Amino acid sequence: MTADEQKQAVGEAALQYVKDGMKVGLGTGSTAAWFVHAIAREVKAGKRLTLVSTSVQTTQLAESLGLTIRDINDIGQLDLCVDGADEIGEGLALIKGGGGALLREKLIWEQAKTCVVIADAGKHVATLGKFPLPIEVEPFAFKGTVNRICDVLLEYDIEKVPVQRKRDGQPFITDGGNLIFDVACGAIHDPAGLAHELKSLTGVVDHGLFLDLAEVALLGTDTGVRTVYP
Repeated sequence: MTADEQKQAVGEAALQYVKDGMKVGLGTGSTAAWFVHAIAREVKAGKRLTLVSTSVQTTQLAESLGLTIRDINDIGQLDLCVDGADEIGEGLALIKGGGGALLREKLIWEQAKTCVVIADAGKHVATLGKFPLPIEVEPFAFKGTVNRICDVLLEYDIEKVPVQRKRDGQPFITDGGNLIFDVACGAIHDPAGLAHELKSLTGVVDHGLFLDLAEVALLGTDTGVRTVYP
């Protein structure tokens, strides 16, 4: 199976967690998009679902498929969130945010009773860090914030400078109006410690380490979908 076929397979497999009447969060990215398509088919077939979205991108996709996206503030706690990941490590520790939606993704994840991560097999790693860690930063005085980020990284033996994400030569701006800085960590040996220290910095809105949030991962492999638990 190609990576795209694996993504489609896990997007379809995630439907096993979707029950009639549920409140469901829709993730962002190429893998999550397959789940959105699958949900659209289920809704057209008569399944009653209340849906919220983790990004403008996903909202646009969902609405183009005839789905109605509700405001999370009007919904409260969700039954389920299904989303992709850029890396899946030990204990289902994740790096997310390659698409730039990490803040809204994390807000939705933390409001869901059950979080299911879906990905192709290539995303499953022994140690997090090969995929650059995204850090969302308030634009005001961002240079000082980046300096403080560098100090924290050095405490964790990461001697890499955060690189500002750009699109078409211009700074990438998140749905919340913030900047993204990517850090090519190489290896993150203490994800929990690094996550805590980064979040404590003034100017850091959030980061792409998603820890203790996923209950199950569905991995697309050449032989089918494999289920992984923490």
